[in-house]
Amino acid sequence: VLEFLSVSAILFVHLSRFAEEMILWCSEEFGFIELPDRYCTGSSMMPQKKNPDVIELIRARTGRVYGHLQALLTVMKGLPLAYNRDLQEDKIPLFDTVDTVKASLDMTREVVRGLKVKKERMLAAVQDGFMNATDLADYLVHRGMTFRSAYTLVGRIVRYCLDSHRRIEQLSLKELRRFNPRIEKDVYAYLALDAVIERRRALGGTSSDNVRRRLREMGV
Repeated sequence: VLEFLSVSAILFVHLSRFAEEMILWCSEEFGFIELPDRYCTGSSMMPQKKNPDVIELIRARTGRVYGHLQALLTVMKGLPLAYNRDLQEDKIPLFDTVDTVKASLDMTREVVRGLKVKKERMLAAVQDGFMNATDLADYLVHRGMTFRSAYTLVGRIVRYCLDSHRRIEQLSLKELRRFNPRIEKDVYAYLALDAVIERRRALGGTSSDNVRRRLREMGV
């Protein structure tokens, strides 16, 4: 029983984190996904509001499962190495945790099946924030600069972009070469979003091959 509750608590660490991601991503501030209407409710006051109730409840049940684990640990902490009647108190934590895990996994599956991904909004988001600045530093390293020097130079380029309200890839080649003549026309292909994603081929990286392989391993 203790082992099952421990595994369930670890499971809810990840379910809670996943739920938090979903809640953030469906908010107006992010707008990356839209949750199925049947698993959301309207606001009691604001007719335009769509509350992710099911996901919020899954996040909340983490505390419930943690509490059951802590309750059993507290029961067992003073027991000798044999069965004692105290252990009849494991039934409520066990049965409720089983029901909670099953219901939460079932609902998470249904929510994921029904959610809509807003690709255009996500694409717009990844193009902001100078996410390819490190790639520009790598580009300069491949052309003979030390990373320390490239890091400093790219910081100056980012400041220039902020002052002119543009992204790095929106600067002309002439502007980029003012910072360093090593920069050539191929820098634009190097900084393209697809190229940035596909270069991350190490374990856990973002390349499409990595993602597909991991999905296959998960049976998705």
